[in-house]
Amino acid sequence: MTLGPSITITQIEGFKFVVDFGAAFPTLATDEPEPIGRESGPSPEQVLIAGVSNCLCASLAFALGKFGQDGGGVTATASAAIVRNAEKRLRIGGIAVDITLGAAAEAMPRIEQVLAQFERFCTVSESVKAGIPVTVAVRDGHGVPLR
Repeated sequence: MTLGPSITITQIEGFKFVVDFGAAFPTLATDEPEPIGRESGPSPEQVLIAGVSNCLCASLAFALGKFGQDGGGVTATASAAIVRNAEKRLRIGGIAVDITLGAAAEAMPRIEQVLAQFERFCTVSESVKAGIPVTVAVRDGHGVPLR
C-alpha cells in the first residue's frame, strides 16, 4: 500500500476538533451540531460529503478537458441521508450529489462521452461507494438533466 495524503486532528474542547492538513494549508475546525456540539465548524458528515462532491466535480472537470469540452464551470450541492442501523446507531445511508455545468448541453458535442466515464476517475466517491450508496445527477447550464 502506498501512503497518500494525511492529516492530524486535535480535540480543542467537547466535540470541537482542529484538522491540520500540513504547513501548506490552513487548519479546519470541525464540530458536531447541537445539542452535543456547538456547531462551530462543519460536522464530520459535511466534511465527508464535501470530499465526495469535490472529487466528483474535479473528475468531471478533468473529463471535460480530456474531451475538449467547455463546461462553463462546475457547481454541486450535496446531502447525506442519516439513518439508524439495526443497533439504532446513526449512519450515513446515502449521499446525493447534484452537479450543474455552466454551459448548455448543445455547446458540448462530446458531453455523452464525458458523462459515460467521469465518475470512474473519482478516487473518493468510488471508494466511498463500497460502503455508502452515492447517487450523482448532472445538469447543464439551463438546468436540463443530462443523467
